[in-house]
Amino acid sequence: MTTASVSADNHKNLKIHSTVWKIGWMMFLVNLSFVMGYSYIAIYMDYLGVSMAMIGLAEGVAEALSFILKLFSGMMSDYFRRRKPLMVIGYSMIVISRVLIGMATSFLPFISGRLLERIGNGTQSTPRDTIVADVMSSKRIGAAYGIKRTLSQAGAFLGAIIGMFAMRVFNNDIQSIFQAAILPAIVAYCILIFFIKEPKRFSHSAVSSEIPLPEEKRRHPISIKNLPLLGKSYWMLMLVAGIFMMARFGESFLCLYARKTFDLPLENIPLVMMVFNAAWCLTSYPVGRMADRMNRYWFLIIGIIFLVLANMILANADSLVMLWFGVGFWGIQYAITMNIFLSLIAEIVPENLRGTGFGCYYIICATSEFFANNIGGLVAQNFGQSRMFLSSGLIGAFSLLVLIVIMGYKSKKQN
Repeated sequence: MTTASVSADNHKNLKIHSTVWKIGWMMFLVNLSFVMGYSYIAIYMDYLGVSMAMIGLAEGVAEALSFILKLFSGMMSDYFRRRKPLMVIGYSMIVISRVLIGMATSFLPFISGRLLERIGNGTQSTPRDTIVADVMSSKRIGAAYGIKRTLSQAGAFLGAIIGMFAMRVFNNDIQSIFQAAILPAIVAYCILIFFIKEPKRFSHSAVSSEIPLPEEKRRHPISIKNLPLLGKSYWMLMLVAGIFMMARFGESFLCLYARKTFDLPLENIPLVMMVFNAAWCLTSYPVGRMADRMNRYWFLIIGIIFLVLANMILANADSLVMLWFGVGFWGIQYAITMNIFLSLIAEIVPENLRGTGFGCYYIICATSEFFANNIGGLVAQNFGQSRMFLSSGLIGAFSLLVLIVIMGYKSKKQN
């Protein structure tokens, strides 16, 4: 191979693949649709007479279902070596859920739509994230996830603005906002169907330095025996992820906190999601790009520190200015940790087990977030939301300690 051809291949590997951009714009519209109504989910349930503890339970069950489906869809995509069909199934559920939520006037149909939305999200998320790893070089995987997430959170930011504007247009009619959110979801679905294509075949050479698997053309069987093949580094990372996610409850609690503690007007509630998503959007790509050139574990430490700081600020907030700082830090920690966890998984897991690796990560997140939302709801109901943020900060600090110990172990082993 000539020097010119090698240079051309390297340049091609450094470009962000068009599939990543298309997925990013699809997520832009999906998140726009979601956040238009998400700011009002907890408030709407509160209007329906649902208690804080029940809101926490509902959010916990919804997120748990989403993450459980992420595991199974990841394993299925590895087995069939196809990502897009599962994405189509998931997005079909999301569109249907938007209709159900838009029509709901009582708790049961509303929570049914909410659960279907999370099931659909879980079904499509792992194949979607795995496609990004399939089409990108490991040297640019952080930047690719950063681009995808930046577009996604830009959609969420715009969704919050539209939601706030729509609240005024619809005279504080939350249900009308849920109905208006159906349209962008349908457009995103059309992008998936007509424009997004997955690689026709997956190469099965291992990218994990720990487990050099032989190249094979057959389907990888679905079996729990595959889990040890994910590698020791992967499972140590999952230990950190499991503890860390115990500190992260749903953002609907932030909206409820702003409403109940600071008496933020109903039409201004989307400002919470705007600040959150703006911080996430602006941070994602720079972090991904820098992490491609440096040790990702150090960026993970920084992300956890931002979570602890966010909780300390929110727990002690005595003004809206402090609230916005806390919400902004909450968004920054999401930008850093979500990117780094996904990038590390793509880097250390064998290529033909990526779907399983992402899926296991999501199921661990599911378990942790289920407890986080339920514990958060109970603590908020019995001791106040300030104590909820304090408990979250303590758990985050513990996950930081575990990560530092693991990094020390890995460094000692390498030496």
